[in-house]
Amino acid sequence: MTQPARPSPTAAPAAGASRAPLTFDRGHTDDLMTFLAASPTPYHAVATAAERLEKAGFRQVAETDAWDGTSGGKYVLRGGAIVAWYVPEGAAPHTPFRIVGAHTDSPNLRVKPLPDTGAHGWRQVAVEIYGGPLLNSWLDRDLGLAGRLTLRDGSTRLVNVDRPLLRVPQLAIHLDRSVTADGLKLDKQRHMQPVWGLGRDVRDGDLIAFLEETTGIPAGEVTGWDLMTHSVEPPAYLGRDHELLAGPRMDNLLSVHAGTAALVAVASSSSQPASIPVLAAFDHEENGSQSDTGADGPLLGTVLERSVYARGGSYEDRARAFAGTVCLSSDTGHAVHPNYAERHDPTHHPRVNGGPILKVNVNNRYATDGSGRAEFTAACEAAGVPFQSFVSNNSMPCGTTIGPITAARHGIKTVDIGVAILSMHSVRELCGADDPFLLAGALTAFLER
Repeated sequence: MTQPARPSPTAAPAAGASRAPLTFDRGHTDDLMTFLAASPTPYHAVATAAERLEKAGFRQVAETDAWDGTSGGKYVLRGGAIVAWYVPEGAAPHTPFRIVGAHTDSPNLRVKPLPDTGAHGWRQVAVEIYGGPLLNSWLDRDLGLAGRLTLRDGSTRLVNVDRPLLRVPQLAIHLDRSVTADGLKLDKQRHMQPVWGLGRDVRDGDLIAFLEETTGIPAGEVTGWDLMTHSVEPPAYLGRDHELLAGPRMDNLLSVHAGTAALVAVASSSSQPASIPVLAAFDHEENGSQSDTGADGPLLGTVLERSVYARGGSYEDRARAFAGTVCLSSDTGHAVHPNYAERHDPTHHPRVNGGPILKVNVNNRYATDGSGRAEFTAACEAAGVPFQSFVSNNSMPCGTTIGPITAARHGIKTVDIGVAILSMHSVRELCGADDPFLLAGALTAFLER
């Protein structure tokens, strides 16, 4: 359904902006909604990003093949991660990289190895809690099921049952009067198993057989799976003037979408960038990034090194390239909450539709330092994009991102940024409808520099 248009305001320029202030393009946010709906899992997110890159002339390279040093756009897919880069004409082996880093995963409920369960006439699916979701937000939601199926021959197939299939029913208040006084208390094991039908006999293999039939895979061919639930409610504009956006997985597909759009814009420009622009979207950020597709794995470093060596570079060229490289770690952050303002730093209140946020934490939960702030300031000024600063309340623990991991693992200057949202880690999050466009503008200017 097409949402009614609202007047397009003009962004206030950042101090010293060198470009005319941007006029908001709601088409970018419309496209983000399409991206979110098409990407219920990390595997779908990278497939969607790859499809957009292909349309822009990028080509996939296999990690098992020898790489050449030709110019143009290339990308590597591994599981739920993608690394894409554009080599300008005449790029030297020591040409530095400019990286937009993000992550593809979101907290959710994931299917266990033995998924078929149930009790008292209800058929259920056994799930495990992934990351740190707001559990209450998953109650009484119509949930679909999506992910990756692995077949006997080792090939994989994406599956997306994007209709009401499962539901985690909440206990009626009549059966737990204490919830009014003591608040809702959920046991992750006992209370979060969704129902998906009726039947006294639980039959092993029913769920996978259903997915085989749904996707047209011969019975018994699926031997492995990585499946997760998602809300089937589509993204939507919200508010009197449609100035807000409600939707799933904005932490952190909002950044993946903006980074993809920025890389395509730079690669499609008539002018060649001075550095090599890169998009690195990792999996498993929500549980520590320690995997072969996570930011703490070798994927990014291996891709960058192979790019240097494919262009005839030496270890010295690799060291020079990394020394001049800058990464913007883009992830969502916290907008000031009108009902809980005391949880925020009293002098730092990021607002939605106020532009991207620069995240700072002196204990290195974020990687930003003063020189990193200068990098981001220059990009925002070049794009005519306002930005805000975020720092945690001293009395509250600070979250973290792939930023410090990237900086420490690869010795790369890294700056933590993002978009301020509400309801982070809920099944449905909330941001300003103009902020995704502003983030993409800042990322494009950063990659162009």
